[in-house]
Amino acid sequence: MKFMKLAAVAATSLMVLTTSVSADEERPVVGLVMKSLANEFFQNMLVGAQAHAEKRGDYDLIAVGMQNETDFESQINAVNNFITQGVDAIVLAPADSRAMVRPLKRAMEAGITVINFDVALDTEAKEQQGVELAFVGPDNREGAKMAGDALAAALPSGAKVVIIEGNPGADNATQRRLGFEDSIAQAGLTLLDSRTAYWETEEANSVFANMLTANPDIQGVMAANDSMAIGVVQALSSAGRDDILVVGFDNVPAAAQLVKEGKLLATVDQFGTEMAANAIDMAIDVVQGAPELEGWVRTPIELVTQ
Repeated sequence: MKFMKLAAVAATSLMVLTTSVSADEERPVVGLVMKSLANEFFQNMLVGAQAHAEKRGDYDLIAVGMQNETDFESQINAVNNFITQGVDAIVLAPADSRAMVRPLKRAMEAGITVINFDVALDTEAKEQQGVELAFVGPDNREGAKMAGDALAAALPSGAKVVIIEGNPGADNATQRRLGFEDSIAQAGLTLLDSRTAYWETEEANSVFANMLTANPDIQGVMAANDSMAIGVVQALSSAGRDDILVVGFDNVPAAAQLVKEGKLLATVDQFGTEMAANAIDMAIDVVQGAPELEGWVRTPIELVTQ
């Protein structure tokens, strides 16, 4: 597929990073669409993807990311631009599991190989659009339950906990909330409140501060990603509280350090640095003639407690 010059991106909130673009029309061109590059998880993912492109040296990578977690319109613009450019493959972690189905369908109809990774597209939305597309990613529900179980093990039966949820439009936010709720039900904990902070640190700081004011007897916090867990830890520090346990999800370096310092009880590693790179390998295999992926291609998760 012929590679056209990178089109201007209309959305100013979209960051475009190009790696190893050549004039060789035989080299596949891969468009990588991530979520917010303000999130350390996706910063690390970008570093891993760029290193992978340099190491392989046999494809061209155009990586894009948003500046905040909820601006899925930027992802739609990115997919449309990639269709116009005529890339060979699009590898995407959707910010909104329903909204991204239609633009990806257009990409598939244009003959572009599409890999959905990290966050699953909505099953019902895919059925409505007649889209069959595999998911490459972790079991977010099981991962959240692992973190929730670690928290439950450190608390007495009936302990009072809250959940800080991710973006309501994202499947992984739903799955992680369900995983936390599984732990709460199994351990007999008491859920006082559950609110979204849209994956953002500052939002989580504010949301949890309000929760703590309303419920000063909170004993544990389940945060659906590390960015929000960090916001919770900051709010606890501001409140002078060191008696509330917190768990997160992602194992970004800043959270890993908090685990070592004892400020975060646990997090879950989903190996984000390798995730996009592995999905890109799968995309290139399909472009070069391998069978389309089917079903759920599960990627690893691991509880981190030290």
